[in-house]
Amino acid sequence: MIRVTKPGKLRLAVLASGRGSNFDALCRAVESGDLNAELRLLISDKKEALAIKKAKSRGIKPVYIEPAEFPNREEYEKTMVRILNDHNINMVALAGYMRLVGSTFLQAFNLRVVNIHPALLPSFTGLHAQKQALDYGVRYSGCTVHIVDAGMDTGPIIMQSVVPVYQDDTEESLSSRILVEEHKIYWRALQLFAEGRIFIDGHKVIIK
Repeated sequence: MIRVTKPGKLRLAVLASGRGSNFDALCRAVESGDLNAELRLLISDKKEALAIKKAKSRGIKPVYIEPAEFPNREEYEKTMVRILNDHNINMVALAGYMRLVGSTFLQAFNLRVVNIHPALLPSFTGLHAQKQALDYGVRYSGCTVHIVDAGMDTGPIIMQSVVPVYQDDTEESLSSRILVEEHKIYWRALQLFAEGRIFIDGHKVIIK
C-alpha cells in the first residue's frame, strides 16, 4: 500500500479548457479554508477559455499553451511539466480539461493528477457522459473524482456522489444536477490529499 502525499498544504495547479466552473468551486474552497491548498496556477489549452478570465479576476496566474505549436504530445507535456515545476506544484486537478493526459505528464506527477467526471465510473467514460446515461436509461447517475492513469477515466476512484435521473430529464438538466455535486466533492477529495489520507492498494484508493 502506497501513501500518495504526506499531510500539508497542497501546491495546486488546475488544467481547464472551458468555463472554469470547477476551478471556481476549488477557488472558493481554498478561500474559505475548507481546502488546505495554495492554488498557484491555471493552465489552459484554449486561448478564449472562460477559465483564463476567471483566474485573472482572482489574481491566479493563467498560462495558455497552444498544442498546435508542438510537434507531438510529448513535447507539449514536457513544456507543461516544466512550467508546473517552475511553480513548485505538487498536485494537479483537471477541471474540464479536454485532452487525454499522456505518460510524460503522468510520470512527472505520479498519482498526483486527479479528475472529476460527470458519471458514476466505471460506467459512461469519455465525452457526453450525461447523454450516455440518459440513452442507457439508468435511474441514477452522478460524478466521480479519480486519480488519472493512462486510460480514459479508468483511474482509481477516490469519491463519488449520486443523483437521481428523472424520466423527463434532458442532457442539460441532468448535467446541472450533477454539477452541483461536482462542486461539493472535488475539493473534499483534494482535501484528503492535503490530510495525507490517500493510499493506493493495487487499483483501489484506501482512505485512512
